[in-house]
Amino acid sequence: MMGRFWAMLRRPTLVRRLMLAQMLMLTVLWSLAVAYVLFEGTGEASNVTRGVLHAIISVTDNLADQPVRQEQSLRAIDEALREEFEMGKVPELAPRILVWREGKLVYKSPNAPSGIRSAGPEQMEVVYVKGQAWRSRSLVEGETRVTVLEVGGAWQFFITINSHGYYLLPLLISLPFLLVPAWLSIRLAMRPWRKVAQEVAARGPQDLRPLTFKPPHGELAALVDNINALLQRVDASAARERSFIADATHELRTPLAAMRVNVEALQGQAHDARQQELLDGILNSGNRAARLVGQLLQLTRSEVQAGAGELPRRQALDTLLQDRLAALSGLAQAGDIELELQASVSLSVPGQRESLVSLIDNLVENAIKYSPRGSSVTVSLHAERGQAVLHVADQGPGIAPELYARVFDRFFRAPQQAQPGSGLGLSIVASVVHQHGGTIQLHRGNGGLGLLVEVRLPLAEA
Repeated sequence: MMGRFWAMLRRPTLVRRLMLAQMLMLTVLWSLAVAYVLFEGTGEASNVTRGVLHAIISVTDNLADQPVRQEQSLRAIDEALREEFEMGKVPELAPRILVWREGKLVYKSPNAPSGIRSAGPEQMEVVYVKGQAWRSRSLVEGETRVTVLEVGGAWQFFITINSHGYYLLPLLISLPFLLVPAWLSIRLAMRPWRKVAQEVAARGPQDLRPLTFKPPHGELAALVDNINALLQRVDASAARERSFIADATHELRTPLAAMRVNVEALQGQAHDARQQELLDGILNSGNRAARLVGQLLQLTRSEVQAGAGELPRRQALDTLLQDRLAALSGLAQAGDIELELQASVSLSVPGQRESLVSLIDNLVENAIKYSPRGSSVTVSLHAERGQAVLHVADQGPGIAPELYARVFDRFFRAPQQAQPGSGLGLSIVASVVHQHGGTIQLHRGNGGLGLLVEVRLPLAEA
């Protein structure tokens, strides 16, 4: 469970990418705002006006003969400065004042460094005390001088406000309230995209019709148009391939039939054993070629029927099995193979009769061909969870489990096969099964001998 969850988190998604982009943009905008504050807070202009400095000098001069009241008044002005700039939560950023009269320090803000001398009246300069930068500005009137100190370096200013959470804390507080609306808005905006994805996912491998969903959005409409153009090109290419195979196979049937007639005529005239052997080889090769041509025609027909549209309503599968096993009984008797049918119920499936005949014939012929003499081939049919389940089991050499997926490829034959063949039988079967909306699986036979082919087809509605 946790493994699937982490795998889902690691998988890149457009929704997550857009949300990360929004978070990054929010961080950039907030950083720009903080940079502006840093610029304003550490620039050449002071946050304390000249009028305030003049008021401090006036209070100092008027209460020069009352030191206690003078100190109380200057402290009140100092506290008012702190409240005015709303920096009570960050005392390090509040301006500090130092007041001298007649060369004597009469007031100094708490935590304000002493021993600072300004370069000149009303000139802003940066001074360093114990490695910390301060911006210093002074005003002198008569025997009184007032100096205002403010945090000087931009980096020091940033470190100070960040230490109190004024940079990261707003981001951390605002992100949860922004992520949910951003996720919902992106999900709503991606609905047309999901509709296109669902329609593509619902298509079968033979359904190459253009997509029916026409989004009005320019970006998605271009994608749908390109997909439809690709489907059209693939459909045209597949149609040309099917037409070529059909034409070629039809053209091959006539010369193969003529060759068979001529070889059989020569067999009646030849009396030499060596000539008979050669003619038998030619006849066998012709039969294999004719079978290959027939399988190619079956494959082409199944693909054409798969793209033709809705299947006919009902085909009695049990009756069709009986007919085909009766037709193939001669082939089984020639190989001393016993055919056994186990179908006690009547089952019908929606499908094309020719396609279903091709499916049954290929499965049973393969089972007969690969079964040893004196063995049996069992064909069973039963219903299970709304499906007709067809089993064809033989007692032949079987197929290695690692090759189960590959044997459905066209012209693929398992290595070390002694029986001749074209490698198209199971490809035709798989095509018919997919055409009828079913599934096909290969298993070991009973007792680990031979091959068991399981085909599941949806039952026809009652």
